[in-house]
Amino acid sequence: MGGKHNNPIGRREIVGEDCHCPLLQTKTDDKVVVELQLQNHDGSNCNNGSSASFSGSVFNLSTTIIGAGIMSLPAAMKVLGLTIGVASIIFLALLTHTSLDILMRFSRVCKAKSYGDVMVYAFGTHGRLVLQTSVLINNFGILVVYIIIIGDVLSGTTSTGIHHFGVLEGWFGEHWWTGRAFVLLVATLLVFTPLGFFKRIDSLRYTSALAVVLAIVFLVITAGITLVKLFNGSIESPRLLPNITDMTSIWNLFTAVPVLVTAFVCHYNLHTIDNELGDSSPIQPVICASLALCSTIYILTAIFGFLLFGESTLDDVLANFDTDLGIPYSNSLNDVVRISYALHLMLVFPVIFFSLRFNLDDLVFPSARSLEFDNCRFSLITTGLIFLLYVAANFVPSIWDVFQFTGATATVCLGFIFPAAIALRDPHSIATKKDKVLSIVMIILAVFSNAVAIYSNSDALFRRHQ
Repeated sequence: MGGKHNNPIGRREIVGEDCHCPLLQTKTDDKVVVELQLQNHDGSNCNNGSSASFSGSVFNLSTTIIGAGIMSLPAAMKVLGLTIGVASIIFLALLTHTSLDILMRFSRVCKAKSYGDVMVYAFGTHGRLVLQTSVLINNFGILVVYIIIIGDVLSGTTSTGIHHFGVLEGWFGEHWWTGRAFVLLVATLLVFTPLGFFKRIDSLRYTSALAVVLAIVFLVITAGITLVKLFNGSIESPRLLPNITDMTSIWNLFTAVPVLVTAFVCHYNLHTIDNELGDSSPIQPVICASLALCSTIYILTAIFGFLLFGESTLDDVLANFDTDLGIPYSNSLNDVVRISYALHLMLVFPVIFFSLRFNLDDLVFPSARSLEFDNCRFSLITTGLIFLLYVAANFVPSIWDVFQFTGATATVCLGFIFPAAIALRDPHSIATKKDKVLSIVMIILAVFSNAVAIYSNSDALFRRHQ
């Protein structure tokens, strides 16, 4: 089981015993005719039956990138100011491209079919264990944030001490059936559960495309409202630089880092998308197209969101869309903005859930047969995870707190520290001097900035409780 076998998509092949993927075998003339399974335990594909399209891959990767993080970007602008905020988004996009490029180049050399395989080649089985734990923490935290935002949109939030009404409360008033717990229960049963039972990520290409469209709808409406108010002269000049008054305010700048990091991490789904392409050559254009699309949406959302609400921008900017915006049809536009992005998150949910489920299965049942062929285990794990996500989302009050601790730990490891460590380890001696310099820079920046972010946010939480 030590070697890797790179099987072309959709073909049957005669191989020896060193094929890495779990097999369904029959003997034929002392050779083994195998049908490679649809998925590895960590979600990577050995055989798909058909290749995914370029556009479908771009949408799936973009959907992995664009998630709940976009809703906290205007709040990050409030912390950093527009100039440093926009520069930070561009810098993180370039750094993400570097880390993805390193990850895929090392994957090609060791013929790895998953992020976990690359970690095994570089650091042994302990590397895979650390990676899978990070994926579980990251994806679970992100999905909890998704459900919290959907609860904020539909049932309102009081995380800041002031109640912001949700869409259902605005339409029907406050009732038990417009309450957070019940609304999230209905969404979990009717939306998250059916989408969570898809077994192949390319099956989600249409929902991913719709999710990206909904994110653009949110952006277009927000930009339109902001531009109308700019022409009316009802928007104050934005703050271009951070508001620094003392040492605490300097440390507070670093709290925006985990939010920005979380906004770009997509590494755990990259190999799955790459494997389903069939031909590995388009993966670089897929990465570039996805990062360019997402960076543009991020920058515009951050700018227009901060311009629109200024210093009253909340951690979840969707919660701001519950008041009169001072333009015609304000209430209708508020509802369209919030509902469109709630639907976006519902459609993004299964893409992130996909990796969460397979990594949990591989961690808990490393010797079991493929999850794809065990319907009972697949159903139990899927149902159990969705239940835990529902419970967690009802107890965590704010998405900013989740971003701070998952973004500053597991997320930054997945996106920057692990790829940089792989390049520095360089098990196949392919890393260039530039790779190693960039890797050292990535690790130093990631460790320092996120350590400060954890300290600053912990101190803020402590003061808040006092």
